[in-house]
Amino acid sequence: MLSMTILVTGATGTVGGQLLNQLPADNVRVLVRDPAKAALPDGVDVVRGDLSDPASLDTAVKDVDSVFLVFPTLQADQVAPEVIDALTRHAPHIVYLSAAAVADEHDGTGIVGSHARLEHLIEESGAEWTFVRPTGFAKNALMWADQIRAGDVVRWFHGAATRSLIHEHDIAAVAARALTTNGHVGARYHVTGPEQLTLVEQVHAIGEAIGRPLRFDELAPEDAVRELFPDSPFAKSIVDGHAKMVRNPEPVTSTVLDITGTQARTFAQWAADHAADFTRW
Repeated sequence: MLSMTILVTGATGTVGGQLLNQLPADNVRVLVRDPAKAALPDGVDVVRGDLSDPASLDTAVKDVDSVFLVFPTLQADQVAPEVIDALTRHAPHIVYLSAAAVADEHDGTGIVGSHARLEHLIEESGAEWTFVRPTGFAKNALMWADQIRAGDVVRWFHGAATRSLIHEHDIAAVAARALTTNGHVGARYHVTGPEQLTLVEQVHAIGEAIGRPLRFDELAPEDAVRELFPDSPFAKSIVDGHAKMVRNPEPVTSTVLDITGTQARTFAQWAADHAADFTRW
């Protein structure tokens, strides 16, 4: 680590922010759109740039050893080849934050399709790579925060859907090892939490964390699409995806323990860490 420089993208986001807390600041360069607005740890090298503008990346990627890549939304897919080229022309190693669902068959569309395309571009670039493929983020449970602040009932769908949600700290911990230690090139790490919980059990765990019993109110799938996601083109796919997790629960892997030497954090721990997010407006 003494002479290593790591470029971190997505540093103001869920996983990137955690990663900054786990890497020595002197070894980190951060890519942000507006350095003046970014709240970042002291000591990191902050460089202005934007992944949607490949021409802005040259300064950021100069003389770096590894890149932690969080690619932006689907709208940026069209610039992905130029972005990967700009990064891999300078950086010998890319650690890409992908998704566990990439390992399954899919139709190439939506968020999973976007991750699959990025993985392919990185593989074809000739650079060394590591793909960190998390299951669902525990932080996605914040989608219930407004309902929980307003009352004791969560109206949602497919309460029996069973997930192995992962704490953002543990995703970052795996990425930090891949960025700073040997033996991770060519790896596709499926990272999960240490347990399977239904959505109903997740709601109850949040209730325990905030000291207030919560109840799960099951919505019919068609009502959920109409009421919860009225403007989302992905509404039906989200609801259908949860139906699949009723029939086929997400698996649990030991990857976090294997890579970091520490057991993955439970959903209850995540809920305790984020209790304030469910109680304050």
